[in-house]
Amino acid sequence: MGGTASKLAKDLLSEYQELTFLTKQEILLAHKRFNELQGRENGPYSSRVSMEKVLTLPELKSNPFRKRICHVFSTSDMKDGSLSFEDFLDLLSAFSDSATLEIKSHYAFRIFDFDDDGTLDARDLEKLVNCLTGETDDTRLTAEEMRQLISNVSLHD
Repeated sequence: MGGTASKLAKDLLSEYQELTFLTKQEILLAHKRFNELQGRENGPYSSRVSMEKVLTLPELKSNPFRKRICHVFSTSDMKDGSLSFEDFLDLLSAFSDSATLEIKSHYAFRIFDFDDDGTLDARDLEKLVNCLTGETDDTRLTAEEMRQLISNVSLHD
């Protein structure tokens, strides 16, 4: 790492280890990557990284839900999908191998709940399918195919 500003304080590092499913090394690597996303390896870093910069990460680049993931983990009052370092750690922690099934399913639900209303309905399912199949005419389901798919999926008990 660069100068002292890019180093993570020991007390913060310990706190992050307690609050996430990440190891000390993973947190330090996340801190380095966060600084790199900001375009500076030697702080001081701004409090947030734009969604556009986060989407350049190789792990998210080809994920069909990449924008939705940023919005779910972002605590920005602007609702712009930007991430603070703590948001970034939450994202990495939820997707880590050490995260519990309960945490993973909680965030999967939130990612698929496109309208953030606490339920997965036909509109959410349609958006989910469109994310998976793509938005082009060649890959997108027809209206009839989508209707049939949604009617075949039980959204109730």
